[in-house]
Amino acid sequence: MIAMSVLKSKIATEGYNQGYHGVDQWPMSRVIDALLDDQSRSLQAVRAAVPMLAAAAEEAALRLEAVNTGRIVYAGAGTSIRIGVQDGTELTPTFGWPAMRVATIIAGGEEALKAAIENAEDDPVAAAQRVAQLKLDHNDVCIATAASGVTPFTVSACRAAREAGALTIGIASNPDSELLRVAEYPIFVNTGAEPVSGSTRMNAGTAQKAAINMLSTAIMTRMGRVHDGLMVNLIPTNEKLRRRAISIVSTIADCDDTVAAQALADAREAYGGITESNIKLAILLSHGVDATKAQALLETHRGHLRPILQELGLS
Repeated sequence: MIAMSVLKSKIATEGYNQGYHGVDQWPMSRVIDALLDDQSRSLQAVRAAVPMLAAAAEEAALRLEAVNTGRIVYAGAGTSIRIGVQDGTELTPTFGWPAMRVATIIAGGEEALKAAIENAEDDPVAAAQRVAQLKLDHNDVCIATAASGVTPFTVSACRAAREAGALTIGIASNPDSELLRVAEYPIFVNTGAEPVSGSTRMNAGTAQKAAINMLSTAIMTRMGRVHDGLMVNLIPTNEKLRRRAISIVSTIADCDDTVAAQALADAREAYGGITESNIKLAILLSHGVDATKAQALLETHRGHLRPILQELGLS
């Protein structure tokens, strides 16, 4: 029998979950049920962090919209940074967010995304050097994630980013951990001991995925890249996305698909190609707004569609 004292830990995510004692002998349906229950509890743990998530997203949107150079920077090691990289990669196709405005601080470098790099997470100097290399400043937003909240690389990255003036958001599953003390916006998600002791790809990973996804989606929504739940900054670069773009235009402009498709073609011609503003311009063109005026309105309102529609009496 496993000695319980050996597996005790002051770090909640490293503790032994006694609810899984004998799990290797359970019927498979019971194993899956138990894992699903834990995933559900992990998502509920994120709910308690909603006020801080909302405050962080609001401030992040203000910073990123102030100038056109601010970046969303993901920092972490292992599972945590893999989740961050996935989120950052999806910002361009989903929200039209420029790829150059996404950066990463990865323990062990990009090679660590596919393989474990020994001792990389214990190297605070490498994290600080990467922050310096990126030249972070007040316009940037750094999302640092570590289940334990004590990973030296991640804590160092968050500290250096904050010292450089960037907005820092720390996500961890251990209360009063160093990462939460260092970050300007500490996000604590109380996921507890893991089904597989210490394997934070499970409970903590699920909570991290939810928290990071909500953060980036809320930020993009506040910046006008989502309108009524529709991806109005979508860049239609393949047939599926072209069909979706037509559907978005026809839904918001309340026109048929033929009109929407022509408006998108006219928008593409006006911009000289496919851009993140094609759909918004097409919506205005569908309403009979002159292309030059529509482009000027989009620039004046920093791409926010709703105030333009309200100004034109089209909301």
